[in-house]
Amino acid sequence: MNLTKNSDILEKIDDKVLKHVQAALEEDLPQGDLTTQLLNINSVEGHGKFIAKQDLILSGSNFLNAAFLLVDHTSDLNWHFGDGEEVLKGQCFLEIEGNLANFLKSERTALNYIGRMSGIASLTHQFVQEVKHTKCKILDTRKTTPLYREFEKKAVLDGGGENHRMNLSDAVMLKENHILAAGGIQKAVDSIRKRFHGPVEVETTNLEEVKQAVEAKIQRIMLDNMSNETMAEALTLIPAGIETEASGNMTLDRVKAVAEVGVDFISIGALTHSAPCADISLVFDWKN
Repeated sequence: MNLTKNSDILEKIDDKVLKHVQAALEEDLPQGDLTTQLLNINSVEGHGKFIAKQDLILSGSNFLNAAFLLVDHTSDLNWHFGDGEEVLKGQCFLEIEGNLANFLKSERTALNYIGRMSGIASLTHQFVQEVKHTKCKILDTRKTTPLYREFEKKAVLDGGGENHRMNLSDAVMLKENHILAAGGIQKAVDSIRKRFHGPVEVETTNLEEVKQAVEAKIQRIMLDNMSNETMAEALTLIPAGIETEASGNMTLDRVKAVAEVGVDFISIGALTHSAPCADISLVFDWKN
């Protein structure tokens, strides 16, 4: 077993990932793997292959590495693809060798992570492909699984998308409830400008609000839940110096047409809140 290589792998994994995976392993193994313990197969050596059962974009390799090496640091992991690379249906992207009993302890946790992250990356890739002939960039949102946001947004990057703000501390974005509480777009922007001189984004839902946002001279206008026709009209009102972002009800069937309207960005919550888990299997063979 290549212990030096495995030690290097673990050292390169971010502490946040290691802690997250350790907690996941403890969730699944509170008192060990009862079934495997009762089988008394601790001496069985195994070889496994991770097989893509669909075309996918790989993401989450560090989580999978941690899931196996935290349980047994002597396991050998031989990757054939890296994060952000396309794996075709039927291809093997990782082979593992080592103690089968320990593999069985790590298997589900590893598959949960790699399936979730690759699912997000794969869905993002599909959206990106739909708009690649335009200037439009695909963005994620804050609609993420609690405590998974950093990891899920990394998967969006692996799929070719871009990250919107990471959290509420990351950027100024006036949404509907902010505007209502402040008494209107101009009042909200004026209040912000007394304390902050960086970029401001404003959410708008109709053409009158678009005009108000333009008059407030903000940096980006979100066109939220508008029809393609309304967005096209809105763009005639917005000067070149202000970025535009479409949002709301974005599907693979619709996103191409929205991008062709001419917006700079399309933000899509579904990238993280509705991405299906990538279909991946782990197939073992072993010898006693």
